[in-house]
Amino acid sequence: MTARRMHLVAYLKTGPTANHPGGWRHPEADLDDIFKPERYEHIARVLEAACFDAAFYADTFGLPDIHGGNFDAYLKHGGQITYLDPLMVLPLMARVTKHLGLGATLSTTFMTPYYLARTMASLDMLTGGRAAWNVVTSATELEARNFGMDGLPPKDLRYDRADDVLQACNALWDCWDEDAFVLNRETGVFIDPSKVRYADYEGPYVRTRGPLTIPRSPQGRPVYLQAGASDRGREFAARWAEMIFCTPHSKADAIAFTADIKARMAKYGRSPDQCKVLPSFAVVLGETRSIAEEKYQHLHGLIDPDAQRMLNSSLLGADLSKHKSVEDMAKVQGNQGVTGSTDRVLQLMRDEGISFDEATARPRGLLIGTATDVADQLEDWFRDGACDGFIVWPTVFPRMFEDFCRMVVPELQRRGLFRREYSGSTLRENLANP
Repeated sequence: MTARRMHLVAYLKTGPTANHPGGWRHPEADLDDIFKPERYEHIARVLEAACFDAAFYADTFGLPDIHGGNFDAYLKHGGQITYLDPLMVLPLMARVTKHLGLGATLSTTFMTPYYLARTMASLDMLTGGRAAWNVVTSATELEARNFGMDGLPPKDLRYDRADDVLQACNALWDCWDEDAFVLNRETGVFIDPSKVRYADYEGPYVRTRGPLTIPRSPQGRPVYLQAGASDRGREFAARWAEMIFCTPHSKADAIAFTADIKARMAKYGRSPDQCKVLPSFAVVLGETRSIAEEKYQHLHGLIDPDAQRMLNSSLLGADLSKHKSVEDMAKVQGNQGVTGSTDRVLQLMRDEGISFDEATARPRGLLIGTATDVADQLEDWFRDGACDGFIVWPTVFPRMFEDFCRMVVPELQRRGLFRREYSGSTLRENLANP
């Protein structure tokens, strides 16, 4: 047994496809329930039964049209499209669970502090303290245009604004004291006005008067999830993040990333255990290694040759149907692109000695094998300090999550690496005491 236990968080989309562009074509992938509440209720129950810390919905605020100069490939090949607003399905998931953390992706570049604070306080209130906010600064010009902007601001400027927005949100969440509600019918006092105040926040980028109409929520503020990988993004994460979503290519890359983040936290008065670094992965499980490998080969064969580059075009912020080298990509990226995804491609090139064009056509690596094999790999990364746990994204939905929860989680529990029951009532409590 070990006192240190890992965290598990599910990466979800309100659609059939995540990071594997062929997963939706698998005969076991559910496609007919995308717009039905039961789909979201089911996955919530599966994850909570396995004691996952949380699930969050990744989101892009628009239909990607970088690859080929239009959105045709994204629609045809099944890109990571958000078909429903995650804020609509998270309350459905909350109704059928009691402990699972529930996260939404919202942008500090496009949205105002009052809207963000009000939305996340509402979610935290309705879930009894289980809300998480995947804080993004956004990475595509198409999103900026959808919000009436000519284009994205530079990355450092986006993070400067994000710092300002989070400070404004914190000021709004602190407008109410915890005991502001009186609810005294006899005296006729509903709320004590002396325990509610204006925020009157004014920063370099945003300002807001407040107060919110929503009282202080169970967590006070949502848990912050963040995925910044650039130098400026890492500084932002070191200051604010309680969970970090990252995509390193190798264990060595993960160790270096984790050490860097933890070292940066001290200047913000934070201890390393206040932020959980969570690399992402997906699995292909089998009763034997040969069965798992056979399943993988079938799954791999479902990827259209153009589909992987299509996904990477959106992540790297360059049309990979035209730009075939690092230099060409850099010339056209501008303010677009996810640094973590770019780093992963460069790390793959370095480790395997392949070209940029080959690397961008390569699907993300999957963990393949029996439940014991997969647990061995997770334990190896976890014990060697590469991470504090993992974010699990689906290949075939929901089957992959069902298999992982049925086969891998019990193996991790037998090894004393993962909880058998929840210890806290809020997401932040469960992150602190897994």
